[in-house]
Amino acid sequence: MPPYDPSAFPPFAVTVDLVVLTVRRHALCALAVRRGEPPFQGRWALPGGFVRADEDLEAAAGRELAEETGLHAQSPAGSSPVYGAHLEQLATYGDPKRDPRMRVVSVAHLVLAPDLPAPTPGGDAHSARWAPVETLLEQDDSLARDGELAAPLAFDHARILADGVERARSKIEYSSLATAFCPPEFTVGELRRVYEAVWGVALDPRNFHRKVTGTPGFLVPTGGTTTRQGGRPAQLFRAGGATLLNPPMLRPEV
Repeated sequence: MPPYDPSAFPPFAVTVDLVVLTVRRHALCALAVRRGEPPFQGRWALPGGFVRADEDLEAAAGRELAEETGLHAQSPAGSSPVYGAHLEQLATYGDPKRDPRMRVVSVAHLVLAPDLPAPTPGGDAHSARWAPVETLLEQDDSLARDGELAAPLAFDHARILADGVERARSKIEYSSLATAFCPPEFTVGELRRVYEAVWGVALDPRNFHRKVTGTPGFLVPTGGTTTRQGGRPAQLFRAGGATLLNPPMLRPEV
């Protein structure tokens, strides 16, 4: 067998793209950055960039998130994360024509966190914003301020965003992932509003309360109460040790 010759294979690059989701004003929102460089200069995109030769994929995802937005996240196996963010690998995208510069394979990551602060653009991002996911996914059919059709997300980022949103929507059915959108201590009502925002439906408060408090290991009472939602003091909980919900919290059909 002849020795391995790297020059015999065409070069290609690896990037990371980030689907960063949070709940703001009772709506599921995603982080978008306006590209400051070609290709697709001026278009909105997901934060991300090229993986350096000396870093692994997870490190690249965290670096790009911090460089382009000023936000930070940790994987579930990491130390206590800033803002309680959850980071996991989503999927890999390798269409030969997905990037006009060269053959680029992207490893997308999903980041979930409580109500995050306004992002601070940096790196090659001209500006950054939170936007409702439905607005970003339907952007090519909506009108911009000047009356023209708003440009769709750059590259194949609309597909990546849709996949990330569906991952979040399906995963909170059978796991405790919804608590990643909540602060360390939260009420059942606040958790219910997370489910409503992610799924885009209204849930019966009494039925929801019975399900989440009756699932062993899902929620743990902290012993405290809060009036931050108004009305009578509400009991505070934290996420329990359960990683799987049995029975699952099935998404209502809409």
